[in-house]
This record gives sequence, C-alpha cells and structure tokens, in this order.
Amino acid sequence: MSKIRLPAKIEHLERIIEFVAGHAEGAGFPIGRIKEIELAAEEVLVNIFNYAYPGTTGDVMIDCSIKDDIRFVVEISDNGAPFDILAVPDPDVTADISDREIGGLGVFFVKQMADEARYRREAGRNVLTLIFNRQGAGVEKWGRPGNVEK
Repeated sequence: MSKIRLPAKIEHLERIIEFVAGHAEGAGFPIGRIKEIELAAEEVLVNIFNYAYPGTTGDVMIDCSIKDDIRFVVEISDNGAPFDILAVPDPDVTADISDREIGGLGVFFVKQMADEARYRREAGRNVLTLIFNRQGAGVEKWGRPGNVEK
C-alpha cells in the first residue's frame, strides 16, 4: 500500500494524478489502462475539491495497492459532507443531447471505466474504492456498466 494525503485543493490535482499513475505504471499496467485510471481518479477528485467542503477546507487521501497481481485498487477518501458518488443516477446517454440534463456524465464514466466501485462512510469519512483489472471495463467492455456496489 502507498498513501498520500493532501489538502483537497485543485492545485494538488496534478501531483495526486501523477502519484496514482506512477503506481499503476510500476505495477505494469498498460498505458491505455493507466489513462483510464487517471481519468476516473481525476473526475472523483475534482468532485471532492468542488463539493466536499462547502465553506471550509479539508483533506483528501489516496491509497493505491495491487491485489492478486492483476487488480489496481485506488481508495479515495475525504472527511467532507457525506456523499455517495455511486448513488448519482446514470444519465440517459441515448437521449438527444439537447434533452439531457447537465452534469453526471463524469460519474457515469467513472462507473464505466472501473471494474468495481464501492462506497462506504467510515469514521466520518467518505471512502470510494475503485478497482481496475489489468485489462478491464474500459478496454474489454466499454459501454457496459462495471460492477458497482454500495
């Protein structure tokens, strides 16, 4: 396991993404899969930076690990307002673009790219666990939802 904890501010986004990508690369993940991991992590982090701490500040912690030599696990946690990102309804991607509601597409892509996603509220923290198989959702089954659990 490798962890980083920083203030939940947009100026730390690049450093955190480099941290996550570096661990995925060190685990031998292919570049295409690493880009998907980066994109999913960025979407979650930007949501935390923008919404977790209304009127105040806090931190974000990222924990990267490898399971069974083929699964890259990213655990993202914050002690902001309780929010289950996985409970956000998927947008109707079949609707005409002019009829779609604004927002929700980034969370939808996170659910698509991760092979598994789990949320829990623990010890006053939002904890989102994203699991990416070496060859996963974004590579082999793009367009089909991953295994999303609450």
